[in-house]
Amino acid sequence: MRIAELAGRRVAIWGFGREGRAAIAALRQRLPALTLTLFCGEAEVAGAQAFDAALTVHGREPDAIDLAAFDVVVKSPGVSAYKPALLAAQEAGLRLTSGTALWFGENPQAKVVAVTGTKGKSTTTALLAHLSRALGVRTALAGNIGMPLLELLGQSAELWAIELSSFQTGEAGPLALGVITSLYEEHLDWHGSRERYVADKLKLADVSQHLLVNALQASLLEKTAGHRARLLFGEAQGWHVANGFIRRGNADIFEAKRLAAPGAHNALNACAALAALEAMGYDAVAAAPALASFVPLPHRLQPLGERDGVLWVNDSISTTPLATLAALESLHGRAVTVLAGGHDRGLDWSDFVAEELAHPPHAIVCSGANGPRIAAALREAKVATTLVEAANLDAAVAAARKLTPAGGCILLSPGAPSFDQFHDYAERGRHFADLAGFDGRAITGIAGLGIA
Repeated sequence: MRIAELAGRRVAIWGFGREGRAAIAALRQRLPALTLTLFCGEAEVAGAQAFDAALTVHGREPDAIDLAAFDVVVKSPGVSAYKPALLAAQEAGLRLTSGTALWFGENPQAKVVAVTGTKGKSTTTALLAHLSRALGVRTALAGNIGMPLLELLGQSAELWAIELSSFQTGEAGPLALGVITSLYEEHLDWHGSRERYVADKLKLADVSQHLLVNALQASLLEKTAGHRARLLFGEAQGWHVANGFIRRGNADIFEAKRLAAPGAHNALNACAALAALEAMGYDAVAAAPALASFVPLPHRLQPLGERDGVLWVNDSISTTPLATLAALESLHGRAVTVLAGGHDRGLDWSDFVAEELAHPPHAIVCSGANGPRIAAALREAKVATTLVEAANLDAAVAAARKLTPAGGCILLSPGAPSFDQFHDYAERGRHFADLAGFDGRAITGIAGLGIA
């Protein structure tokens, strides 16, 4: 859908986060006479009215009767597309769009690499932008990574490195290259089922001229086998990790330990970024040395520093059990106390429990809404480690201080969202930093967003 198609329509915006604000600003820019109605949280009403005095603002979630009054709803990503009121309104003729869909409608000729995946999508997207800029390519870094596409409406770039969440993959228009880093269980509360989550993620394949996928994940290979132009990373013939190096076929290109983002999974993310750069026609081998200057993203295995002989690591972005396992793998060999638990989305923790049974960390502190469920599963499996339950993150950090020896590591890698205690993962990570004795306010957003 093009923005011009909204002229003369009855339009509602659903959500007043950054995506919602970007949509309002873009529509005001292109269609200043358009009448807009906003549905948002009750606490956001005053801020919304201050943001745009011409808005009609309702501090509630719209029901089917509310939605029937509109022709088009511009939905923020956090609003599930499967809400019954939305589905009923669409059957009655309502058109549903989003900031992502509107941007693609306005930029059909843009040279886009769109990255999604249960794990690794943010780092891979940022790595791609960093590498392409190292070659002198004017590159946009935007999307789910922290800058809504509509904030860049009307601006130009040679290459667009865009992260898409599972909420957004069905909103993308035709694009040059789609990248799927991994595919596991997540966001079941938004999608309603694991099957629908997988199907929504794979919608990216439908709009991608070429599709780059992780060769190390058999289920992903099976589900994308029918794509007309599929490429792979993680296989020996292409970009992969072996013998401590990031390699291109048989050639050692970059020593993996020189990558500032730790862990084997981040070396594989680098392979995905290099393979994507190459697929877009750029010299990935020439760009590879720039991996040494990549700055790891905040809240993603972010080393905060040492206090009292203990290393503190902030991996607050970890919202799945598999992400927590990847974090633990990156710290193999250290006495790690891991802080797990948060908002309960009903995810399966059995793989996590099995891995901890085989390779237990020094200690596990469970907190948050699903902390008791995680602790019960670990006890039932008789995982041989010190296991503590805590009421909240503050209590979990206090317990970890007592449990962790000098030379050890306290790792916040919850494997769950933050909504039971915090606004988002960034607030949780900053609070963890404060509790550890660092300045959480110093943890700012992702560097390099926008066009450079």
